[in-house]
Amino acid sequence: MQDTNTYPEERFAQANALPRTAAQAARPVTAYSSTEKAKALFLLAAGASFLFSVLLWFLVDREQGLFVGLWVPSILALGALLLSGKGARS
Repeated sequence: MQDTNTYPEERFAQANALPRTAAQAARPVTAYSSTEKAKALFLLAAGASFLFSVLLWFLVDREQGLFVGLWVPSILALGALLLSGKGARS
């Protein structure tokens, strides 16, 4: 039976307590799944494309900046398409 005299914050802290076993505590915190790595890669590619397009816009030629700037939504759409299938398979 739950203790109804505790505040919601205390119940939340009790439910989300630290791991109880040594195996759970030894689990690496910074281990990223392949899906998270792929998301980061697509976001990095889109960000680099955006920065490169701004550089081209102001320093080289506006048309080339526009052309490279159009890559950003294409990269993000490709990432969304490829990563949406990963969740369905597993």
